[in-house]
Amino acid sequence: MLAGVFEVRGSTATTLRLAERLPEQGFDPLVVCSDAERLSSEVRRELSIRQYHGLSKRLIGRLVSRRLTADFADQPPDLIHVQSRHMVSSGARLADEWGVPLIVSVHEVLQSQDQFELPRTVRKVLVVSEAVGESLVDRMGVPAECVVVVPGGVDVPDVQRLVGVLEPDHVPSVGTAGPLEAVKGLPYFLNAAQKVLAAGRDAEFLMAGAGPEENNLRRLAGELGIRDRVTFLPNRPDFSGALAAMDVFCLPSLQQGLGTIMLEAMSLARPVIASAVGGVCSVLRDGETGMVVPPEDSAALAGRMLSLLDDPVAARAIGEAGRRDVLARFGTATMVERTVSVYKEVIRAKEVLNQSRKGGTE
Repeated sequence: MLAGVFEVRGSTATTLRLAERLPEQGFDPLVVCSDAERLSSEVRRELSIRQYHGLSKRLIGRLVSRRLTADFADQPPDLIHVQSRHMVSSGARLADEWGVPLIVSVHEVLQSQDQFELPRTVRKVLVVSEAVGESLVDRMGVPAECVVVVPGGVDVPDVQRLVGVLEPDHVPSVGTAGPLEAVKGLPYFLNAAQKVLAAGRDAEFLMAGAGPEENNLRRLAGELGIRDRVTFLPNRPDFSGALAAMDVFCLPSLQQGLGTIMLEAMSLARPVIASAVGGVCSVLRDGETGMVVPPEDSAALAGRMLSLLDDPVAARAIGEAGRRDVLARFGTATMVERTVSVYKEVIRAKEVLNQSRKGGTE
């Protein structure tokens, strides 16, 4: 399993869950990445994570790849599963050196200006939603037969461990979590928060995560006059604690492959409000398992926040319905089983090809 920099985001959580559960399916995973410093030493040790600093860098990546190739020359893997499209070049070099097939995971909807070239060693491209797959086929020219939809999976906790939603003993908390990047649409979350407070509702707002937009978002909260109602939670090892502290979870993204952190919030029976972009609509049934709003529309987002805050019973019902749906469709076990099925297909095809070549030389 080949990854770049491990950050606190949904795609990283998916990789770690997959690595943790693959041994149950008879696979012995080795996770190789360019930077795992954000992970605890315990996680790095338990999941056999090896760091090769510089692997994802354009200039020195080739040198690091050579060292990696040499380290595993005596016992190369049966296949390479690249966890991010940004590591495809590194994965292709290693696949060529070792003579093994390559699988690539893509987590985001690609736009026309994005670059994605499919190396000849790639056998399958795993995508987290139909929307991501369509972007690869329609905009990047990836053959449809190479694309397999494998949605991200999350662990669903026992109901006894859940914290109540919109209980009367505390000020309601509305939050979001993920990398603080422009594509996440977080200014619309803050503008919606200002509208909710202006409507006279008593609420707190949480923003869990770190990223290049953090200073701009803190500045915007001050300009909107809501700095004392917005709590930033950067540098979290994961989002579990932050999500448990929220009564309502929001995903105001401008683009979204699926929304793994949204699935985590749903697994905690949190009612979610999300932009109707990318793979979100393949997860949420509006008004049943969550609420959907147009992207870049803080007024619509505020309206949905108010509707949940004003009707705790309905909010809890949506949260419970979302949790049941995640349990049925987006559990970690389902994700692992679908991924392993692709692994076995690719390995089997490689064995058949090797046998046919051997037979042709006899």
